Amino acid sequence: MWRCLKMDANKLAKAYLKIRDAISEATKKYEEEKAALQAEMDVIEAYFAKTFEDNGDIKSISTPSGTVIRSVKTRLWTSDWESMHKLIIDQGNLDLLERRLAQKNVAAFLEENPGMRPAGLNIDRKYEITVRRK
Repeated sequence: MWRCLKMDANKLAKAYLKIRDAISEATKKYEEEKAALQAEMDVIEAYFAKTFEDNGDIKSISTPSGTVIRSVKTRLWTSDWESMHKLIIDQGNLDLLERRLAQKNVAAFLEENPGMRPAGLNIDRKYEITVRRK
């Protein structure tokens, strides 16, 4: 029986690796096609950007196919977390942070402080299967 299980396990591992390789190849092909299409879109976006720049204060261009809108996208980040933490603590304004947990840090904290699990903290653990090539 063990021999049968071992043989089946070998076939399944081989099939698993073959499927994983096929997924990898399909993903690579998709990424290449996506990059080519994105390059075409970038050319069109550059044309529209120049059109908006040349025409001053217009905010949109309406066409029968669709409306092209120019907007400002703002992204904020810090290169000095110590100063940012100080500001947040001094101002008492935790809303300056997004609501998500640093997974590894919280797990390490709970491991070091098993009796300090806060109310509402959810933990989901599940087994994961990994197949490695020989």
